Amino acid sequence: MRFGVNHTPSVGWFHSWLDFSASDTARDLEAIASLGADHVRIFPLWPVVQPNRTLIRPSALEDVATVVDIAGSFGLDVNVDALQGHLSSFDFVPSWLDSWHRRNMFTDPDVVASTADYVRALAGAVADRPNLLGVTIGNEVNQFAHAPHPSPFETSPAQGHAWAAAMVTAARAGLGIGTGTDSRREARGASVPPARQPLVTLAQYDAAWYDDAQPFGPEHAAEHGDATVTHSWVFNGAARLHGALGPGSVRHGEYLLQLAAAWNGRADRPNWLQEVGAPTNVVDVADAPTFTEQTIRHALDVQELSGITWWCSHDVSRSLADFPELEYDLGLLTNDGRVKPTGERFREMALFGDGRYQPPTPPSTALVLDDVAPDGAPLGGTRADSAPGGRFAVAWLAIAEQDGRGPQVALRSRLGDTALLAARGITTCVDVPTGTASATVSVAHPATMP
Repeated sequence: MRFGVNHTPSVGWFHSWLDFSASDTARDLEAIASLGADHVRIFPLWPVVQPNRTLIRPSALEDVATVVDIAGSFGLDVNVDALQGHLSSFDFVPSWLDSWHRRNMFTDPDVVASTADYVRALAGAVADRPNLLGVTIGNEVNQFAHAPHPSPFETSPAQGHAWAAAMVTAARAGLGIGTGTDSRREARGASVPPARQPLVTLAQYDAAWYDDAQPFGPEHAAEHGDATVTHSWVFNGAARLHGALGPGSVRHGEYLLQLAAAWNGRADRPNWLQEVGAPTNVVDVADAPTFTEQTIRHALDVQELSGITWWCSHDVSRSLADFPELEYDLGLLTNDGRVKPTGERFREMALFGDGRYQPPTPPSTALVLDDVAPDGAPLGGTRADSAPGGRFAVAWLAIAEQDGRGPQVALRSRLGDTALLAARGITTCVDVPTGTASATVSVAHPATMP
């Protein structure tokens, strides 16, 4: 069980990659380690590393590797995100993919090949680091595939699968995975047991689970890479519907993890809550520590949970303009490095989990999600039913509040797979009660917030 933090640089935010400072980075990472974190997730900016389609800057790759080394000096493992992509309402798309040179990010053969080159090079730059936790293809790249993005790249689910497979293959090639030998690590004389093989993952924002129109869906999360990644944000309507400390808010991470696990083809596939935070546009500052603790405690009830990575380390500096207001107060630390009450509570939970956390026995009851009709035909509206306030989400929460722990989720299309159900520890499957009604909720996207 891993407790980590998404690193937001205190000096210059992610623009700091333009003028990298090892000393600023070391100060940030030392502060993160003091919170009891065992890993960080870092975000090199895609246009900084690959400013031209056929130019990948060696010095930028060296900066990324240096951050991994600095983190290791403080006992921190590192997950490196490749395609940024999108961060805190700002897009970082290379100029060779926009404006006069606009081509489809997901389907243009030259773009896909060049993007894969970048992912491969980035993975290769850090492959020999013993504290490398893994490589994530990008930060919520699916937001480029559909509204509410102002200029999405038109993509089909099948094209999304092809793109994701190409990126995962590139990352594994850069890491030397699948070649029969971990050549890069052996070249450095490192001996890395299989359990420490770096993870390759695909991260999506929660429209993949909740929006039937989003081309990237649950199947993409569950079928690509080495773990199923979820990003849990209660500004998606959960907090407006349930209140900041209501069960539908503090259990949202737990719910999303169980929903994601239903799509896994293997019972032992890891589930990673890679992004979760206390957004102060819907969670009062005074309630943020309690929200943090309850969110983590409920998430710890989910089977095969590999880790929780909190967003984020440092508040954004008020000297930087045009961020949504909540971005200035999301950190566990202030911008000048003081530990906030949420940081103290996170540290308490990290210490609680350090050496004392025991993987839970999976809930034996599963709520059935209707992804197919009785005749086996795919159903529309599955994801809308799963969204906060949807009839499936309402029924799941009712069971969770009655039992004190949320049930597992089983896809109707897999009820005949008795071996999988048994491996997941499911003995009872229940349908959404007849008459369960959806709740009305207003959903916001962080990039559209004032």
